[in-house]
Amino acid sequence: MLDRGAVTIEDIHFHAEDDWKLAGTVYRGAAPQVAILISAGTGFPRRFYRHVAAYLAERGAVVMTYDFRGIGESGAENLAVSGIDYPDWGRLDMTAALNHLHSIAPGVPLTTLGHSIGGQFVGFMQNHSQIERHAFVAVGSGHWGVHKLRNIPLELFFWWGYGAYCLARYGFIPAGGLWGGEALPPDVFRTWRRWSARRGYLLPELAEGRYPHHFDDPCSPICAWVLSDDPIATKTACGDTLSHYIKAEKHLVVRTPKQLGTTKVGHDGAFRKGREALWAELWEWLADGRLPGR
Repeated sequence: MLDRGAVTIEDIHFHAEDDWKLAGTVYRGAAPQVAILISAGTGFPRRFYRHVAAYLAERGAVVMTYDFRGIGESGAENLAVSGIDYPDWGRLDMTAALNHLHSIAPGVPLTTLGHSIGGQFVGFMQNHSQIERHAFVAVGSGHWGVHKLRNIPLELFFWWGYGAYCLARYGFIPAGGLWGGEALPPDVFRTWRRWSARRGYLLPELAEGRYPHHFDDPCSPICAWVLSDDPIATKTACGDTLSHYIKAEKHLVVRTPKQLGTTKVGHDGAFRKGREALWAELWEWLADGRLPGR
């Protein structure tokens, strides 16, 4: 266990219901008043969120980050034959992570902070009803048609050129090259590509009963932050994702880089050092339910 000022940091392991071993890190502040589960974007390891996790813990939270199966320290011996599908991250891993957070922070309100797919997949969580409120950051539909125009050629090449080549050569999407994240299991990539080809994204397959889900169930309030220079999670893409949560109370906030004291944020910059202006808003929402500007 490490101790950095008022925050203790501990690396942990826990298991999903299918016994997959998952790696996590717990950041514990003094006298925590809220528990926050940080769920990563596709291909992002948990260590990417260490700065915002430590900030929130210092304010008075128990914060848990974790690696989805197949990612980082929750990896597979052979990624190509791991059998990991995209919704497994929500249905199994996010569910298990929330259960573990509850076990180490009993009696403390549970909340989530989701980046990209970490917000999209709340509707797959089996225990979603235990969550008091959600914060989404850079969360939006993966359909290329609702992304910024300049990004579309690169996305289409990634799906049908580079990605197809990697699957044929390696059996998975390796880290490096055109893909800047951690290596991806093949079925994660295939499902992501299939959904991203249509405006309805995951909805048609949910309607067909392909995956168990809870998007139609009552959901806790969601506040979503859109970064104006994010080419992927645009305001339209975020609106599409929020519409999947039919019964939830929803709020959408747009922030520019200038408002956050920088020149660029993009799809992942909200979690890099120096974004305390945004993190303060996240804290107020997660800890007290206060919306930005109110």
